[in-house]
Amino acid sequence: MFETLGMYLQYPFVRYALLVGVLIALCSSLLGVTLVLKRFSFIGDGLSHVAFGAMSIAAVMNLSNDMLLVLPVTIFSAILLLCAGQNSKIKGDAAIAMISVAALAFGYLIMNVFSTSSNLSGDVCTTLFGSTSILTLTKREVVLCIALSVAVVLLFVLFYNRIFAVTFDESFSKATMRGTDGYKLMVAVIIAVIIVLAMNLVGSLLISALVIFPALSAMRLFRSFRSVTIFSAALSVVCALLGIVISILAGTPVGSTVVAVDVVAFALCCFAGKLVGERV
Repeated sequence: MFETLGMYLQYPFVRYALLVGVLIALCSSLLGVTLVLKRFSFIGDGLSHVAFGAMSIAAVMNLSNDMLLVLPVTIFSAILLLCAGQNSKIKGDAAIAMISVAALAFGYLIMNVFSTSSNLSGDVCTTLFGSTSILTLTKREVVLCIALSVAVVLLFVLFYNRIFAVTFDESFSKATMRGTDGYKLMVAVIIAVIIVLAMNLVGSLLISALVIFPALSAMRLFRSFRSVTIFSAALSVVCALLGIVISILAGTPVGSTVVAVDVVAFALCCFAGKLVGERV
């Protein structure tokens, strides 16, 4: 098995997949705790469907770099949901569900009506489930992913205390801290970037799992925000690495395999949490 893995690691696309997978898993887990605590865990699904719709339009327009369209559209939708959503008549999960379903439907409709691809089903499957996209990354895409991931991690570390305050008591934060709306805007932008990056790993239908499972797993074992965040990040990276390696060796879809490993890790953390609770 190790000899086979060593042989695969000689290929650049495998090394690219492992590097990008680790970075995406790390970034996803950092904001996952905040989204779960603020009851916005389903936003990953909604934004991923928006990104799918934008990717469909980019494909029809034959854009050489679909990120130029996908990223701004996803960022705008994240701002709309997280920042403006509380002041609108349609709030929370209802707004997310509406945008999610509409974007997914229009995206698939556009691909069917205007696409010139000879393998439409394969393109849609890859976008939705991330089955091969992580293994076909170009060097430019890897560099872009590294740059965006570094920016996400730096912003989270630099503004950790502000994100913590906004996560637990937004009303108190507005009363005692300046620029609360600005920090919410920053969180929305970071989430949008993470969603766009994660589509390369697990596809648009499985992104929520990458965001939610590590955070929920960490909450089974820890209680403090800092401990949950650190453990969630470490667990997410390990699961991504293990999932990609299993996928390469077993020939299974990358996205589904990574999510399956996350589910197993969650079950183990639940079991460990019960054992610790019984001893205490």
